Amino acid sequence: MSFKASSLLSGEDDNLRKRSVAESTENCCDPEHHLWFTRLQTQPERLCVGPHHPDLSTLATPSPDGSVHHFCQFTPKCLLAISRGAHGNSPPRQGEEGWHDGTSRTTIRVDNEVEAHREANNYKFGFRKWKGNVTEKPIEDRSDIDKELHTDLSIVKHIAPVVTVGNIVYVFLFGWWISLIYLLICPVMFLTILGAPYGKVCLKLAWYVIWPFGKSVQRACHLVNISAMKPTNCEIIPQEHEDKDLVGDKDCAPLLVSSPLPIEIPVPLPLPKKTSKHWCRFSTFLWLLLGYPVLAVVHSLACVLSWLPVFSIPVAKMNSRILTTVLLMAPEDIEIHTLDKTDVCETRVVLYCYQAFNLYYYKYTVQGINIFALNLLPLVLMTLIVGYTDREHKYFSAETMFTIAITSIIPLSYYIGMGIACISAQSNFAVGAVVNATFGSITEMTFYITALLRGHRAGSKCYEEIVKSALAGTLFGCILFIPGICMTIGGIKHSEQRFNSRSAGVSSALLFVSIGGVFAPTLFSKTFGNLVCESCSNTLGNATVPFICKDCHYDTTTADPHLILSHIEPLVYTISVLLPASYLIGLIFTLKTHAHIYDIHVSDGHGGQPHGHHVVHWSRWRALAVLIVATVLMATCADLCTVNIEPILSHSSISQYFIGVTVLAMVPELPEIVNGIQFALQNNISLSLEVGSCIAVQVCMIQIPLLVLFNAFYDVGFVLVFSDIHLWASIFSVILVNYIFMDGKCDYFQGTALVVVYFIVLAVYFFAPSPRSC
Repeated sequence: MSFKASSLLSGEDDNLRKRSVAESTENCCDPEHHLWFTRLQTQPERLCVGPHHPDLSTLATPSPDGSVHHFCQFTPKCLLAISRGAHGNSPPRQGEEGWHDGTSRTTIRVDNEVEAHREANNYKFGFRKWKGNVTEKPIEDRSDIDKELHTDLSIVKHIAPVVTVGNIVYVFLFGWWISLIYLLICPVMFLTILGAPYGKVCLKLAWYVIWPFGKSVQRACHLVNISAMKPTNCEIIPQEHEDKDLVGDKDCAPLLVSSPLPIEIPVPLPLPKKTSKHWCRFSTFLWLLLGYPVLAVVHSLACVLSWLPVFSIPVAKMNSRILTTVLLMAPEDIEIHTLDKTDVCETRVVLYCYQAFNLYYYKYTVQGINIFALNLLPLVLMTLIVGYTDREHKYFSAETMFTIAITSIIPLSYYIGMGIACISAQSNFAVGAVVNATFGSITEMTFYITALLRGHRAGSKCYEEIVKSALAGTLFGCILFIPGICMTIGGIKHSEQRFNSRSAGVSSALLFVSIGGVFAPTLFSKTFGNLVCESCSNTLGNATVPFICKDCHYDTTTADPHLILSHIEPLVYTISVLLPASYLIGLIFTLKTHAHIYDIHVSDGHGGQPHGHHVVHWSRWRALAVLIVATVLMATCADLCTVNIEPILSHSSISQYFIGVTVLAMVPELPEIVNGIQFALQNNISLSLEVGSCIAVQVCMIQIPLLVLFNAFYDVGFVLVFSDIHLWASIFSVILVNYIFMDGKCDYFQGTALVVVYFIVLAVYFFAPSPRSC
């Protein structure tokens, strides 16, 4: 009886131990469960599960003792807790906001203190929102997709299917002509006799480059039995064993069992720490003289052509690897093997590529810089060189140069945004506020001032109308389009998204103040100005019949100059003082006296441990240097835009209003639009809405007063009186967006409504006649 009881207890203990291990592993592998569990804790600050140890970043190994509890063990992370007054019906995920009944707190996992500051700055009023990281994330902490993007094609992790549409497209775009070059060089090397080994290499690589997928280039080495190796990173294949001893003692059963059939794959041996002797051969000199230079040009061209489209970067990496490594190896060391699905262990090789295209490469970064911003950087240099050397437009038309110049503003705006985020994350609040106030609007201000100067020198008021159109287009574009597109894309992924209606109400109030202040001089001029019509006619020739007048408007420039000097200008200067004062009051309200509306809590809760190690992409001085250089380049590109836009304004059949409210207003804001969409996809719609509101408020309360101040010191004829179409479009946009934001939740339908209204307004501008001054 005692024996049976002992066996029963042992069996129950074994079952409990297995269940504990399973639950521990499941909870550790599920970040949603982990974050949901941390919300139930009483501590609102940084939360970690398991023993705190800075060197442990994997799951704790279960103890064989059934009485020992098993815990998930994570690398301590810095958690940013943000309280919100809403609720939701799904548990939050890492990096996302969760909403609960009553006053609750959202926990956002970040890697270190610098990233915690960046996340906190995103929720501060007046600070530019930035989605990307400002520190280098350790490769082991990245997602599998991110690891795959940053691989150097030297590790075989898994055998994936190679017959894909992208790989077939590669054959037609790159494979056939690169292979043809190898086949042409092959007989040349054979004819030299001494270079015959390299001729064989060319023949091998000719067959390789036409279809490199699923093949590995390795150094010649001994073949070893993989079953005799210590398996690392192998797949765990559950197998049933008939051995009674293994069944009876499951704790002693091996977790990793090699395949019953030995798999022979070449395993690279450690390279000797000495120079290879093949560099002293005469055949190598022939190869470097006859074969390698031609192939260097071919592979360099393939690298450039495959790098620029971004999604074909694996092809660029493969060509770079062949050029810098494979072609410089000893010919007898180059071996090419075709791998199959039985090769499941992680193996290091010289080159292995299984795909030509990867759609996730839009996330790819180099030193923290997004790949699109990096690829557009040469366009900036092209703009400067061509713009200032081809002033007579012998090679490029004015329209082409304008397109290139306005596109060059996009990467420069990105670099300015990243520089601001890097400095703000590494500095105190005062420094961050100054940097955001000075450089946050530098992109738009540079274009506005250069356009006004160009119009003043040319004696044309058309440039002033273009600047006003760009200001109005930025206003209702940031009020309608940015929130609308973010709601639409975010709503497709998340059925319903919630945000803090209290904080959104603060932004809405500031928008009303901004619009009211900016358009007050316009309403004043309409009330007290003179109505002037361009042409009036009476078809019957009878004075008693009313005249038919066309193009009537309120003129405050020529009809009554005294009205401007004595009334409108003082009103404009008064508003230019009140609007920045309102902005300052908004800063004090949201960051000091009523900070509980946002309730941002940043904790370094490492449990007394040292802060997480981090490497900043850009130091403060480097970021400042980037800001200065980008600002100078922005000024030159803006100058080229204003120079080359003149033919478009003079001969274009499209309304100049439309050009101002679309191209000139929204192109510089593309990086901000991308940031807002990324926030929305992570269910952080609050920041997506703040992106547009922040830009609109800064346009009214910072940029327009600065333009008025500039005009006061250097008179370029800028008068803060807008056309009727700008007035009503902006007022209607603010009323509509405040109506949608009232309930604190949104979905893709509301977002679609905002986008549709935005396009309706654009249609009005498209069919509107050009300004009288143009």
